[in-house]
Amino acid sequence: MVPRLTSGAAVSDRHNQAADIAAGVTELRLKFPGEDRFVFKDLTIHVRQGEKVLLLGPSGSGKSTLLQVLSGIIPSLVEVPMRCKDQYPPASWGFVFQDPDTQFCMPYVDEELAFVLENLAVPRSEMRGRMDEVLRAVGLQLPELHVQIDSLSQGMKQRLALASVLLSNPQVLFLDEPSALLDPEGREQIWDTVKKISPDRTLIIVEHRIEEIADFVDRVILFGPEGQMLGEGAPQEVFSMYQSELKEFGIWYPGVWEHFFTSPEGEALLEPVLPKPPLTVQAEALLELSQFRGLRHGKSVIDVEHASIAPGDFIAITGPNGAGKSSLLLSLMGLLSSEGSYLLQGQPLDRDEHVRKWRVRWKKRQKQVKQAASQISFVFQNPEFQFVAEQVGEEIAFSLRQEGLSEEVVLEQVNKSLRTFGLKGLDHRHPYQLSLGQKRRLSVAGAAVLDKPILLLDEPTFGQDAVNTFAILQVCEELRRLGTAIVMVTHEEKIADIIATQRWEVREGKMISQQLTERGEEMKQLRDSLVQETRGEGKQTQGEGQQTQQEGKQTQEEGKR
Repeated sequence: MVPRLTSGAAVSDRHNQAADIAAGVTELRLKFPGEDRFVFKDLTIHVRQGEKVLLLGPSGSGKSTLLQVLSGIIPSLVEVPMRCKDQYPPASWGFVFQDPDTQFCMPYVDEELAFVLENLAVPRSEMRGRMDEVLRAVGLQLPELHVQIDSLSQGMKQRLALASVLLSNPQVLFLDEPSALLDPEGREQIWDTVKKISPDRTLIIVEHRIEEIADFVDRVILFGPEGQMLGEGAPQEVFSMYQSELKEFGIWYPGVWEHFFTSPEGEALLEPVLPKPPLTVQAEALLELSQFRGLRHGKSVIDVEHASIAPGDFIAITGPNGAGKSSLLLSLMGLLSSEGSYLLQGQPLDRDEHVRKWRVRWKKRQKQVKQAASQISFVFQNPEFQFVAEQVGEEIAFSLRQEGLSEEVVLEQVNKSLRTFGLKGLDHRHPYQLSLGQKRRLSVAGAAVLDKPILLLDEPTFGQDAVNTFAILQVCEELRRLGTAIVMVTHEEKIADIIATQRWEVREGKMISQQLTERGEEMKQLRDSLVQETRGEGKQTQGEGQQTQQEGKQTQEEGKR
C-alpha cells in the first residue's frame, strides 16, 4: 500500500478547516512489511487543542506506532505502508521516545542541549541559563554538563530526552512511556514537570503506570491486543465500564497489583516455598563478594563491602537513578573491571586489572566473561544489546544450541518460551520489529531457558503490561523454587517489598543495606524449623543406634557367660 498523503499546503489548509484538531488521523490502515495482519484498520482519532489524552492497551497493541503516525514521523521520516483519508500532523511538536538512546544526536549532554538551542537561534550567551533551567525542571543533576551521554544511567537518559524536547517549547507533546526507567522520586518529578508546563499544551501519552496520571488526563483511549479501539472516555468512566476488558487483556488499571495478589495465581506465587531440594542446612554461596569494587575507566562505580548470593534467593536491587545498580550487575557478570574478592562457586574471577596491553587485556576480559557466563545468565537493561539472531524463535534457539541440546529439545523449549512470554505467533519476526515490551520479554526468555545457577535481570518488567509483568515474575519464581538465584534491578516497589526475599539498596555507588523482606523472613523461619526437625530426627536416630549398640554388647556378654 502507498501512503495517501497530500502536500504541505494541503495539510495547512486542513488545519485551517479543523483548527481545533491538534493532531489526528482519519480511517487509518497500517501494517508492517511481511506481516499479514493490520496493526490498525480504519482507525480514526482526533485530539483537540489543549487536550491531554492517554493511549492505553496491552504490550504490542500499536500504541507507540500510533504516536508516530499522529506526530507525522510515519510516514514522513519512517516509511511504513499506510493509508488514511486525512492526517493532521501538528506544526509544533516534541517527541520523547520509549528508548532514550534513539533520541540523541550528540555524544555529550551540553552538546545535545546546545544542538536544540542552536536550531532555535538562541544566542550563545543565553544557552547555559536555559540548559540549567530545563535540567532542574526534570531533576537531572550533574557535576558538569560536558559529560558523555553513554555514561549516564537509562533513567538519567530519559530525563535528558525530556529536557531536550522541552527546550524547543512544543505545543504538542508526544510522550512514549517517559517514566518507565525512573525511580519513584524521578517519576513524581517528571510528571510534576509535565503538569506544570502543560496547561495550554496538547499531550498524547503512552504510559503503563497510570495511577500517577489518571487524574491528570482528560480522555483515555483503550486498545485491544490487535490494535482495535475498545472504547474511550473520561478515565474513571473507562476504568469502570471496561474493567473486564482491562483484566482480560492484562492492561494496567488502578488496583491491579492488589487484584493479582489475591488471585489464585498471585497467592501461589507468594507462598513461602523453599527451593528444591530442600536446603536443610545453610546453603553454600553461589557467589560471594568481599571488599569488592566495580570499575569503569579505573574509577569505582560500585562498592560492596560484603554480599553473597545463595540458591533460591530472590534479590531485588533498588535505589535512585544513577546509583550504580546496573553497574553492580555488569560487574557481577564480569563485563566491568573489578577488584576485591569475587568467588563464583568458590572460584576467583580471572581478572585483567594488571594487564596494560589492550589486546591482552581484551582477551583476559573475554575469558573473564566466559567464566562468569558458565554460571550466570544476564538480561541487559537495553534488550537490543543481546540480540544475535534475525528471528524471534532463532534468538531463543541460539541460547539453547550453545548448550549443545538436540534440535528436538530446542524446538520444544522455544515453543514453550514463546507461549510463556506472550510471543506466540511472532517466532518469524525480526527482533527489531517488536515493540519495546516484546523485545524485553524476548531478552528474558533467551536468558531464562539457559537454566544457569544465577539469573541477573536489569529492570525486566519496564514497558510491560500487567499480564506479561506477572508472567515474568511467575517464571522467575518457578526458577527460584528449582534453586536458581534471581537478582533483579527494579523500581517496582511491589516486587521489592512483597515478592523478593531480600532487598539490596544501592546509593551513590555503594551498597548501603541488605535486608530480608517479610517473605524472606518467612522462608528463613521455615528453613530454620526444617533444620531443627532434621537435627531432632538425627539425634533420635543416633540415640536409637546407641541403644541398639548397648543391647548388642549386653547380648554378647550373656553369651560369654
